[in-house]
This record gives sequence, structure tokens and C-alpha cells, in this order.
Amino acid sequence: MNLHLHSSVTKLIENIEITGSKSESNRALLLQALYPALHIENISNSDDSEVMQKGLKILNGEVDIHHAGTAMRFLTTFFATQEGREVVLTGSQRMKERPIKILVDALKQLNASIEYTDNDGYPPLKIVGKNLSANKVTMAANVSSQYISSILLSAPFLQNGIILELEGKITSVPYINMTLGLLSQIGVTSTFEGNVIKVEPIADIEKAKTIVVESDWSSASYFYSIIALCDVGSTIKLSSYKKDSLQGDSVLAEIYKDFGVATTFEDNTISITKERAVARDTSIQIDLSNAPDIAQTIAVTSFGLGIACDLSGLHTLKIKETDRLEALKAELGKLGAEIEVTDKELHLKPSDYINPDIAIDTYNDHRMAMAFAPLALKTSIIINDAEVVSKSYPDFWNDMKKLHFNLKEL
Repeated sequence: MNLHLHSSVTKLIENIEITGSKSESNRALLLQALYPALHIENISNSDDSEVMQKGLKILNGEVDIHHAGTAMRFLTTFFATQEGREVVLTGSQRMKERPIKILVDALKQLNASIEYTDNDGYPPLKIVGKNLSANKVTMAANVSSQYISSILLSAPFLQNGIILELEGKITSVPYINMTLGLLSQIGVTSTFEGNVIKVEPIADIEKAKTIVVESDWSSASYFYSIIALCDVGSTIKLSSYKKDSLQGDSVLAEIYKDFGVATTFEDNTISITKERAVARDTSIQIDLSNAPDIAQTIAVTSFGLGIACDLSGLHTLKIKETDRLEALKAELGKLGAEIEVTDKELHLKPSDYINPDIAIDTYNDHRMAMAFAPLALKTSIIINDAEVVSKSYPDFWNDMKKLHFNLKEL
């Protein structure tokens, strides 16, 4: 499905409800599989979380997680620790191109039984579950936090817990803290000192434990972009959010101050308001090492406002659903942007024109579709394969209609 988008609205006053964070939901679902007494509320309705739930229930045979990167990483460790279960963990063609060697090598330090069925270092994986008694692992620190969280999530289930030593500069620390925060909520003791993380084992959890998943901050980013592109005085209220969020992307509230957007917290909602216009000579400079998933949104917001931006700390974007840096370069370039990317940075020059009716390719990447959609406030735009948003935010296009965006299926 391709969608033609346009909006003549310049000022918005609306309320939007967003379901639970995909990142928190998938972590909580894995913990629930290890400790069935755990109850979860506000689970994400995303494709990724549905795939995660289905995968966790498969005892033996093939587990196909499609495009779900978190499921691939988290389930690799989970199945390796499940004695008596034997699976082949596979996914889409793109998933088979996304490296997993770092995680597999780490698990083999614990004597896990994992083999590559096709190309070394990449899925599919044949995993034979074992009772893992070894508890010391060393791995690089500057890798996707999902590798690290994968081991930490299953760590309390291991006979002797885990001592994880990270070598080098740690990236995406908020996502590691999210994992440790959820472990703490179910009674697991852990420490994170310097580059060493220790997780103590726990045989079972107290009955009637409940995790309430916060709504997804990554999804909120698209509404921050919309408000930034609207007139002063525009406001969108989003629920349900916490000021002391576990999610790294909650840094949006601080980042979007540079775009003239203020955030107010009240009764588990956030109000995001355009308080001031942004000068055309503004230049945005941000290190997104701890929140790389909002890079696409920020780059598109900057382009929509005609201002320059320089984003760094983006090295993990090359192994996402697509090479997000190259995808941004290609699609923003079609719209008329002057943009350069390296393997870890993006540099966008100021501009004063957006080419209309450009078809944006989404590369099987939900964030490409949603990050570019707000540009419909500035010009008519086409989003190809628009249904890809269901990976993380199935209700996205309905919520765009609530904001008076005109959507026409082509």
C-alpha cells in the first residue's frame, strides 16, 4: 500500500494515545516466559511484540521472527538457556543479513550450543538449549545494546547468574539501564559499575508481580516532529508517559527544545507544545549514541524546517532493518536535501525548498515511513509500502488522520 499524504493544517490541538513501548514489552515478555507469575499491562500491539509472544511459546522446531531484530537477539539467549528445547531461529532475508556473531560468541563463552545453518555470523541459528553453569562473559562495549540486554534478560535464570565485562566505550547505556530496571522490578539484584555488570540468579519471583509498560517514546518522536513543523501554539497531548522513563528515547523532551518545542508532564501524559519559531540559521548538533532510533525523525524535522543538522554516534544504524544512513541520504536527496553520511555521522545543509509529490521508499523499515510522514505539513508526499509501520506502531496512520492529515491510498 502506497499513501499520498498532505495536510493544510498549520495549528494543532489534539490528544493521542500510544500503546506500550516495543522495547519494554519485548523485555517484559521474555521475563514472563522465565517467570510465569509475572503479569504485564499495556503490552505493545506491534508486529514485533506479537512475533516475540509467538516465538516464546514454540518448544521445538523453526521459530521465524520475520523482521523483528529484538526478538532475534533476545530469543537467541533465551533458547540457549532452555534445556530440552531445540529450535532453528530464522527471519526475513534482511534478518539473515544482520550480524549476530558477537552475541553467539559471547554465549559460547558460557558453553551454549549454537550453530550457523547457512552463513557464519548470521541467522539462521540452530540452538540446543542447555543448563548453563558458566557465568563469566566478555564482549565489546560499542555494539548494539540488544546483544548486551539479551544476555542480561536471561541472566537471573542461569544457575550462577552472570558477570558481564564490556570492553571499550559503552553505547546505548539507557537501553542497558532499561533492562536492569525491569529486572529490578521483578526482584532481581544487579550492579553496573564501570564496565562490569553483575546479575544475581533468582529461582522464582514473588507472586502477583506486575510490570506496567510505559508508552513508546520512539513513537512519540513523530509527534514531536509534527509539532516542530507546526505554527507556534500547537499542542499534542500523548499518553501514557513517565518523567522518570526507562527509555533512552525520552531524551526527545530535551532535544526538541532546540526545535522550539516544550514538554510538560502531568498525570502520566505529556503535552508537547510549539513555543517559538526556529531561526533559519539554526544548526542542530547532537550525539545520538544513546538514542540512535530517533536519528531519522530529527534529520527529517531539520530538513522540514530548512535548518542544518549534524548527527553523530550513529554507527549502529547500518545494521538495522536497512542501512538507515544510506536510506536517509537517498530519500532526503530526492526531496532536494544536500546531505552527506559516513558510517556513523549525518550532515545536512540548510535548504529553502522541498520537492513536492516525491515517493519515499521505506526499505522494509517502519521508521522510514513514520519519520518522513510529518513532511506532509510542508508539501505533498508519497509513502511507499506504508503498512510497514505495523512493525512497531500499527495505529500510526489512524492517528495521523486524527491530526487532520489527508491520506489517499494509491
